[in-house]
Amino acid sequence: MKHKQTMQNYFVLLIAWIAFAVMPLKAQVLPDSQMPVSEETLDSTRKALNAVADTLYISEVEDVKGLPDKVLHAEPLYIDLIRDLGARKGEHEWNLGWGMTDRTSYTRYEGLIEYEFAPVHRLGLEIEVPFSFYRNNPEINLQPTPFNRINGLKLAAQYSFFVSEKYKTTMAIGYIHEFEVHDFQKMRRRNPYKGNLYNPFFIVAKRFGNNFHTLIYADTKFLQTFEDRRTVTEQGINTSLHYMISGTRNFVGVELNKDFYERQFDMVIRPQLRLGVTDNLLLGIVSGVPISRKREGMSVFMRMIYEPKHRK
Repeated sequence: MKHKQTMQNYFVLLIAWIAFAVMPLKAQVLPDSQMPVSEETLDSTRKALNAVADTLYISEVEDVKGLPDKVLHAEPLYIDLIRDLGARKGEHEWNLGWGMTDRTSYTRYEGLIEYEFAPVHRLGLEIEVPFSFYRNNPEINLQPTPFNRINGLKLAAQYSFFVSEKYKTTMAIGYIHEFEVHDFQKMRRRNPYKGNLYNPFFIVAKRFGNNFHTLIYADTKFLQTFEDRRTVTEQGINTSLHYMISGTRNFVGVELNKDFYERQFDMVIRPQLRLGVTDNLLLGIVSGVPISRKREGMSVFMRMIYEPKHRK
């Protein structure tokens, strides 16, 4: 039934495009007194075309015969999810990220290589290797510059336990485990294994209409270090709002990354956009504006997302 409805939508879109193309041509050969098309009519036609294009694109994602339900959501670019919400078996993608952050006394350059895949329906798995490089600012020497390092090895899983096309809502739980390692200098003198980061999280995402996407990502981080034998706890609530351009995978939006630690509060506002370069290649650009410069300054981050054809 869904497949039949999708074919009908394509047919309607084809007829609408033909009508939209022919009407201006017809108007040019008729005298002004016989002009049959007004600007309001053309405006209405454009809106109708966008609505049909939206319906068709959403149908391509959601209405796949023989597969479980899935809701199209715009996912934030900085707090990256573990595969799509409601992931289907065989989906997979590669991510490459690169960014820089001003820390007053030095600049931190961060990067990541990440692979995500779905071995079964609704379960996403991820392996990531993040790394950091630093460049000191000789004019401002308020704090020592850290040494370059591979941050560790990050393994993660995410399961979408509630997927409703009717309510355009998805809920998921997940867990990230990061094996922390020392910087390159300390690796020469001691065990490279520094500690563990335990990070459970919970996600709720809802789409309003065809274009507006909202998401809440709540997590708790437990950082355990072997040297001082202590565990540091930090809570985060990350909210995002995106507007997806009609009939495309492009969007503009903002993330609000809020952290609670040691009875303190910090937030970074991250305006962002995502552009489709090809059918399976996306480019995301994120800027970071902190409300306080205690932990970090202005930043920029870019993410390249490559999604090969899904294995079935």
